[in-house]
Amino acid sequence: MKSPMLLWREVAQELGDRCRVCTTRDLQTVSRRIEHEGDSFLTITLPDFGKDFDEALDLGKVAHDHFVGFRRHGGLPRFLGGFLELVFERTSGVLLDEPNLDAVYAIRQLTRLCSKIALPCSVERERSAFVQYIETDRELEQAEKAWTSEDLAKFRRISRLLFGRVFSTVDILHGTGQLVPKHGPGATADRLSGNRKYDLQVWHQRLDDGGFHSVDFLLPSPRFWMNLDRVQFMSPKDERPSRVISVPKTLKTPRIIAIEPTCMQYAQQAVAEALVQELETDKISRSFVGFTDQTPNQRLAKKGSLDGSLASLDLSEASDRVSNQLVEVLLSGYTHLRDAVQSSRSYRADVPGHGIHTLAKFASMGSALCFPIEAMVFTTIVFIGIEDAVGRRLTSADVKSYRGKVRIYGDDIIVPAEYAHSVMSNLELFGFKVNRHKSFWTGKFRESCGKEYFAGSDVSIVKLRTVPPSSLKDVTEIVSWTSFRNQLHDYGYRRVVDLIDAHMLSVLNGYFPHVGPDSPLLGRVNRDGSLDIHSTDPHTHQPVAKGWKVFAKAPKSPISGEGALLKFFLKRGGLPSVDGKHLERSGRPRAVGIKLLKAPVQ
Repeated sequence: MKSPMLLWREVAQELGDRCRVCTTRDLQTVSRRIEHEGDSFLTITLPDFGKDFDEALDLGKVAHDHFVGFRRHGGLPRFLGGFLELVFERTSGVLLDEPNLDAVYAIRQLTRLCSKIALPCSVERERSAFVQYIETDRELEQAEKAWTSEDLAKFRRISRLLFGRVFSTVDILHGTGQLVPKHGPGATADRLSGNRKYDLQVWHQRLDDGGFHSVDFLLPSPRFWMNLDRVQFMSPKDERPSRVISVPKTLKTPRIIAIEPTCMQYAQQAVAEALVQELETDKISRSFVGFTDQTPNQRLAKKGSLDGSLASLDLSEASDRVSNQLVEVLLSGYTHLRDAVQSSRSYRADVPGHGIHTLAKFASMGSALCFPIEAMVFTTIVFIGIEDAVGRRLTSADVKSYRGKVRIYGDDIIVPAEYAHSVMSNLELFGFKVNRHKSFWTGKFRESCGKEYFAGSDVSIVKLRTVPPSSLKDVTEIVSWTSFRNQLHDYGYRRVVDLIDAHMLSVLNGYFPHVGPDSPLLGRVNRDGSLDIHSTDPHTHQPVAKGWKVFAKAPKSPISGEGALLKFFLKRGGLPSVDGKHLERSGRPRAVGIKLLKAPVQ
């Protein structure tokens, strides 16, 4: 199990046996094309094949522009032909009346097995992604010019119908000084980490203007007002911009995110926490948006695949296409909330190769407000599309009638299939790009929030995230492959799991025990519940085994007395910190390791 190619071969053979399909020629094709194209065949070309397959399921037939780059015999590609013939008619390419569900799953698994391996893109692809980041802003500016006053008035009215009570509540909370900020564990544009964030010495004047008063947000109490002399207050023109970076996503394209300055992230978290809490508890909004539970989207996707009543829509570059002008319309009339959101928004970004760029987009991934704001924008546009389709103004009763028919989680959108075209047209009107290759509304295939369904059957797959580990130093890969192995076991693979077990036992010096799902050890979780018990803990009498446990030590991070007091007052809940040394060590660990020890097996 030294390469993704070897893994693909073993998975193909096991799936071939399951479907009674010969995979010899498929293996020859993969081997030959990897020799000429490299790993990009597994990570880019095959996933594109898989996207065409999903689209063909939705259309009910294989179209002439599907599976480009693969030779055909009749209406289907020769590659994976044995599986495809169990789903589509060979000559016409039309979907069979009763397609083989195991074959549907097999094709999806084989084409996407390596689609998410976290490997860095080429320099050219990374540069192209940054160019697209700038180009997206230009496209937004063009979209804004096409909006009429009627379009914006409708957007404002529908948003009030959906979120009016949420806006009013958070507006009052901020206006009366009840929002509580917090620092996250992530990176910041000014490279502050851990406890250093509680001794902030830079504050943007716009934050004070927006109601985030420095005396309340930077000090544990007003009696420490003299500490503000150490704080540098930055005018808008001198603010530090957000820092745009790329992180691995696929070999085809990286993920572009923006790292916010510490003071901005600090204030954003205050607003985001209140917004999310209200959105998930309000009687109306909680029916349509979610941030912590993906299962409602998944259930609706399954229902749509069964009866065709619901569509699943997907957006490209969703976060980067939320116009700030649209956000201002969304929050207009709620002065305190609007000021809080706008003052904590970075209006400039430092983009590699392009310098500092003034943004038309509201925010990129990395802003704490990105997801709650985009969820409200998407939901509003969905109901604009519904209103256009029904041909009359929606009432509050109308909106409530769509509970269980409309659901937004991130950029995963569920809508009634009959309104899909109207919703997509309005999304595109407001500057969004609908990924029509991953949006489904006609056939029996639907996907949402990591789950895929065909005719009501779960055809979700397991994806490889890293290359295989080769030594104990490859901690990230060891953790990832342990999870990957256990997922494959849940999906019923036997020979592939045995091969992975042999490889992991070799890497882990023989210590890869059978454990329960709650064990802290890196081990094999089996359906039959089998456990490797080496002894019993003399104090707790729990069964224990010897194995590897992941550990990570927070870096040293000293804090001042005032900073420690501020950290205490910002703490959520009434209990003291679990980590008694959090004032000495804090922040994300710089490295992760594993230790060989005895620990409970369940």
